[in-house]
Parts: sequence; C-alpha cells; structure tokens
Amino acid sequence: MDNDAQVLALLHALDQLPGPDHLEFPDGFNYPLAKSQALRLKERLSKDFGCACELDDQVQDASYCFRAALPVGATEAGVLLSVRLSNFGNLAVVTAPWPDSHDDLDHAVREGALSTADRSRIEAALRDLGYTVVPPRLLHQPYDGTTWLAGEGFCCISYGPHQGRATWWTRFFEHL
Repeated sequence: MDNDAQVLALLHALDQLPGPDHLEFPDGFNYPLAKSQALRLKERLSKDFGCACELDDQVQDASYCFRAALPVGATEAGVLLSVRLSNFGNLAVVTAPWPDSHDDLDHAVREGALSTADRSRIEAALRDLGYTVVPPRLLHQPYDGTTWLAGEGFCCISYGPHQGRATWWTRFFEHL
C-alpha cells in the first residue's frame, strides 16, 4: 500500500471513532495532553528556526485545536508557514502560506514557497513528536466518510478548492 493509501485509510479509521454529536473531537480526546504536545512543537520549531514561533491555542468550534505559525522572516523562502494540529490521531498539516496555496509540500518547494531545509526541519519536528503529516492534496478530496458532513444537504461555507462542499480538510482541520 502506498503512503497516500495508508493516510486515506487512517483518515477513514479516525472518522469512525465514537464521539459526541458535534464532530469536533472523538470520545476520550485529552485536551491538556494535546496542548502539552503543541507547546513542545512550538518550542521545537522556535529552537530549530531561531525565532519565536506563535501558537494559537484559542481555536474553538473546530476539528483542530492548535495552529503553530512561523513568521515570514524566519523562513528561507520568506513565506508564512503554518501547522494545524487536528483533534484526531495526532494529524498535522503544513501550509505554505495558506491551506489551499499548494497541493502538497513538494509543490510548495517547486513553487518556491518552502525551502527543502525548512520542510525537513518542520517534518522532523512533527515526526519526532509523534504527528502524522497529511498532504493537503488528500485533504482537499471530497469527504466520503460516515458522518453527517457527507450528506446531500450539507453545504459548508469555505474557500478555495473546497468551497461549498465538505472535504477531508473540513472533517479534520476546519471550523465546523
């Protein structure tokens, strides 16, 4: 099974976790543990990039709980880099600079929005802290999971490639 197939299988498995009616997090989600891990990521990125990484820990009504951001001046490409951390299964997505700017990190590198060195630093930090990095191209696929988001009548107010429909991004990395 290739990596994309493995990640999609993981998304489908996480989608089936029992949880409350609102889809923001599964049963047993441990916010203090997730915050502790996010703070370790912030510290690691701050050290690795030699600057203060910001951590938004005030996210509400969403399927992700934290967003780490590296300022433009800290990146080799001079582009804002962000990492969203899902409330499900230690999933992480890297955006350079916005969620729908590039299909994946390879594309961001080819387009000059992300240097190879910065990509390596971010991926190493995420991997070392136990996160699974999900390529945006997989998240932009239409959501075909088991929740009401897949219903015919659902229309999400979104932007970019997922405007007007639910995607895997909606399910695991967006405000709901």
